[in-house]
Amino acid sequence: MITANCRDRFTAADFDFVVATLARDEKDSVSLVELLTDADTRDQILDHPRLLASVLEHDATLRISPQLYFYILTRHVLKETGIESRPLSDYVASVLESFSDRSGMRSPADGSTEPIQYVSDLLVALRRASPTQTFLIRAHIGNYSLFISGIFRESVENRAQRGAPDLSFYEDMGRSSYRAAAAHQVARTASLSDVYGKLSDSFRDVRRALNRLSDSLLHLDGDTTPDIIAP
Repeated sequence: MITANCRDRFTAADFDFVVATLARDEKDSVSLVELLTDADTRDQILDHPRLLASVLEHDATLRISPQLYFYILTRHVLKETGIESRPLSDYVASVLESFSDRSGMRSPADGSTEPIQYVSDLLVALRRASPTQTFLIRAHIGNYSLFISGIFRESVENRAQRGAPDLSFYEDMGRSSYRAAAAHQVARTASLSDVYGKLSDSFRDVRRALNRLSDSLLHLDGDTTPDIIAP
């Protein structure tokens, strides 16, 4: 299950990157190391524009974790959209980190080893799923819909011209799935109800933010598109 935990999994190399990027002298370095141990102060530091600039400038040579990389970029585009929630940014970054590896896109429905399944098959699986499996499937459909429509918008639009599902399909699936997941006990236990609720309410805004991320920062759309599978 994907959770909003990028900020909890930063590595020593990540903190070295933050300190090296922002510190002006040895005294600053010591202060930053101390500040990064406080969660609230750390969150403010991670919003510093110099970190984003450094990530974009040294993209090919960065020695930071995927979780820090995706968090900084996701936080930037969501703030530009007017979405200030750090937990939501953290969750979306976690989705991108997980789905950047095709194995992370594997369905929770039946233990399949295939990285991607038909959305229609996932909906059918809901009929025989246990309550916990229902939650996992709903969350996965929401995540998958957000990832495909957000990062691979051009591919979705091109395939829609040949009769495949369009962006509105993924928006509807994403909104309804996140809404269902938000109401589940597992979501409440994992402190994800609020995140899922916000993703349901603002799915299109988040999707469009990821479109900008893909178009101008990641450059993933095109030949690298995974097989998009839907009904």
